[in-house]
Amino acid sequence: MPFDTIFSWIIKKRIEQIAHFIENPIDAQKAVWDSLLESAKHTQIGKEHGFSSISSYYDFKQNTPLRTYEDLAPYIQQSIAGKEDVLWPGKTHWFSKSSGTTNAKSKFIPVTHEAIQECHYKGGKDLLSIYYHNNPNAKLFSGKHLILGGNTSLNKLSPDSYFGDLSAIIVKNLPFWAEIRRTPSREITLMENWEEKIDKMAKACLEEDVKIIAGVPSWMLVLLNRIIEVSQGKKLTEIWPNLELYMHGGVNFEPYRNQFQSLIDSPKLNYYQTYNASEGFFSLQNENKATDMLLMLDYGIFYEFIPMDKFNGTNSETIELQEVELDKNYALVISTNGGLWRYIVGDTIKFTSLSPFKIKVTGRTKHFINAFGEELIIENTDLAIAKACKETNSGFKEYTVAPKYLEGNKKGAHEWVIEFSTEPANLNEFTQILDTTLCELNSDYEAKRKMILQSPIIHSATSNTFGNWLKEKGKLGGQNKIPRLKNDRAFIEEILKD
Repeated sequence: MPFDTIFSWIIKKRIEQIAHFIENPIDAQKAVWDSLLESAKHTQIGKEHGFSSISSYYDFKQNTPLRTYEDLAPYIQQSIAGKEDVLWPGKTHWFSKSSGTTNAKSKFIPVTHEAIQECHYKGGKDLLSIYYHNNPNAKLFSGKHLILGGNTSLNKLSPDSYFGDLSAIIVKNLPFWAEIRRTPSREITLMENWEEKIDKMAKACLEEDVKIIAGVPSWMLVLLNRIIEVSQGKKLTEIWPNLELYMHGGVNFEPYRNQFQSLIDSPKLNYYQTYNASEGFFSLQNENKATDMLLMLDYGIFYEFIPMDKFNGTNSETIELQEVELDKNYALVISTNGGLWRYIVGDTIKFTSLSPFKIKVTGRTKHFINAFGEELIIENTDLAIAKACKETNSGFKEYTVAPKYLEGNKKGAHEWVIEFSTEPANLNEFTQILDTTLCELNSDYEAKRKMILQSPIIHSATSNTFGNWLKEKGKLGGQNKIPRLKNDRAFIEEILKD
């Protein structure tokens, strides 16, 4: 029996389980919460906060403080050193190295066996399950699956604990059903040198019948363009005529959509997005052509939310899932089977639906610009640059924005550095569209534009400006991202200097 047929049969049970938590979301989260506290009550952190005596969400909030990575770091260091039963029962062997942004200090997020199996792998299987459910004639397993990770070198932290990108940990622990259809070889996938890896991946995958590609859009574009170069200018539809699914995540896809559709001009290619981070697999697209994602409620993650208009770091007041409202920005707080307790992830989301609970990622708690009361978030700038590119037939690779402060009688501004893949014929027209769109999207920005903000200042960066900066910092590839919005000028001054 073909594997596609077998898989289609297996997923039916999981689709029923997903339907169950959609119909009973609060019960599903309560079950996760109960399980987490029961599992961790004898751990170091469980004893410190009295998990065994907690019987209500109110008690949980009173006994267990909100934490950032810095707050959890001493516990994580104990786990790295090999101590058992610190944040989660037993010994944690894997730690995902993540900066989240380009901050110099790395984070080491614990990735327990339970987190790998019941969260990260479960998310991957569920995405395929939902895809087959929505597309019953899919034949994904008759071809190869190309997964582009970041810097996937693994490094020893202690005799039996290791760190690497989440993608390295996942590849190292892949179940057989995922490994048998993956391309290229594990040796190439786990290469440390990013540029060499891209070149070898392009050459190795050129003759394969690739059905699925997966990876962060900005880095995937680098690989796809290299594949076209290696093929001496063939179209991707000629190289991979059976390509059916692109699974993407990490950044907002909308600013990249036109570039992908230009490179892969195929009506049968479906785009499915995920929200998967080192801290956990949170949500995935559950409908063809949807722009939001279903919040996955049975992955060993208990969710809390902080309204961003009341955000005050670890002194914030949280609410439960049943209290959230539509179209309101929330900071995400999680307790997980990876040993993170009331952890402020740093991402902001908004709910697009409350039945089922569906979300969009809107930005970062620290990645915004509010130098003049404009409260600009990444969702605004991503949508604005996407529209400006579309209307001027241009494209971009990366961008960053920072405030240019008031000087004397001069108005302030937002200063942009954009690395275009295709330059707009008229940069002034591009700037005007960008500015107008930001006014349409954000009433605070619109008000400040009439008062103290001048038109955006845009610099067109030379090719590979951001890539060279990452390379200089030793952060090329991996899960390192360019900070698109910064409320200070430290980062943009470094880029402008280059």
